[in-house]
Amino acid sequence: MTGADPLPPLRTRLRSLRPAAFGADPEGARMERIRRSPNFADGVFQNPVGARTRPSGSTLEFAKVYFRKDERARRAPVGTVPVHATTYADLAEPPATGLRLTWMGHSSVLAEIDGRRVLFDPVWGERCSPFAFAGPKRLHPVPLPLAALGPVDAVVISHDHYDHLDLPTIKALAGTDTVFAVPLGVGAHLERWGVSADRLRELDWNETTKIAGIGLTATPARHFCGRGLRNQQHTLWASWAVAGPEHRIYHSGDTGYFPGFKDIGAEHGPFDATMIQIGAYSEYWPDIHMTPAEGMRAHLDLQGGEPLGAMLPIHWATFNLAPHPWAEPGEGTLAAAQDAGARVALPRPGEPFEPTARSLPSEPWWRAVAPQPLEHRPAGAARITDLSADPGRAPENAAAEADHAEVAPTA
Repeated sequence: MTGADPLPPLRTRLRSLRPAAFGADPEGARMERIRRSPNFADGVFQNPVGARTRPSGSTLEFAKVYFRKDERARRAPVGTVPVHATTYADLAEPPATGLRLTWMGHSSVLAEIDGRRVLFDPVWGERCSPFAFAGPKRLHPVPLPLAALGPVDAVVISHDHYDHLDLPTIKALAGTDTVFAVPLGVGAHLERWGVSADRLRELDWNETTKIAGIGLTATPARHFCGRGLRNQQHTLWASWAVAGPEHRIYHSGDTGYFPGFKDIGAEHGPFDATMIQIGAYSEYWPDIHMTPAEGMRAHLDLQGGEPLGAMLPIHWATFNLAPHPWAEPGEGTLAAAQDAGARVALPRPGEPFEPTARSLPSEPWWRAVAPQPLEHRPAGAARITDLSADPGRAPENAAAEADHAEVAPTA
């Protein structure tokens, strides 16, 4: 006997070597709750309708397309993205209508609703990756420092992929008094990063929590999860319906199109504003992200089939995550809105606007820095998913998908 402490179990030692950005796996009482979820079966969370989460087609063919030099050049702006110079003073004045949205880029949105402040999917990091030296890098700076936002009542997370759940941002917010609303299982990551359990509201689909008088409901989405070397599908993904005393808003998170948008709208809408994912789509993963045309269809479904409220396109322009041209989501959304007669807001990153005001930001600002003019909408941008056949479920991580690969291609 040497008197030295015995070695901890191998599992404990391996966990200590795991990068902090991987987060933590649910266990104990949290895992027991996950197993009781009606959305958990066969050891994994299930989608509302079947979804292929592995890229379809040839991985080699996808790699050829993704890394082709001329294609890469079209997936980034050619100049400086015109970011709005938001200041704390801009946000300190209450919105005249009681509702204001500020798109910070990608899926990050500050919503000021009926005197409360809700921050969706905040990503202030330079890369959406577990590593500081690799992975998709920002194509524009954040409009203002995180600390300049001022107090936030609630932080809402849609799912645990790196471009929606950002370690440095969460660590910074962990030092505030804000409360976090997250899908079931995601709380394990946040607790590892310093968020106390009493500040977590962890919800299954169709569960609601009240924070500062605002109702937040986790609603279904068609996507998947995972950020470690293994994707166990033990954390849920969600969209969110938020209701204040006077206004209602919706954030899609990441999702493929599915008929459930109609049910969400019937239960929680109509909405004064929807924030809809319209970027990072591809024919290689048609079930888990929406094209602009599908995003507009989802918006209309959420509004009972009518072009009500305002749609804010999100999940584009900030990171290079798919083979489509950088400006295509903006052009596709503008065209889809014109076809539908819908109101769409097109703010520059950081530009506050009030969705119920008479006028909305409408300038196609991206054209000034687009790599080349888009003279027509490619077939992929106009795709409407056919859900007449169930493609089946593939619960493993899409390792070749640039959006969620463990070491994604650098931008």
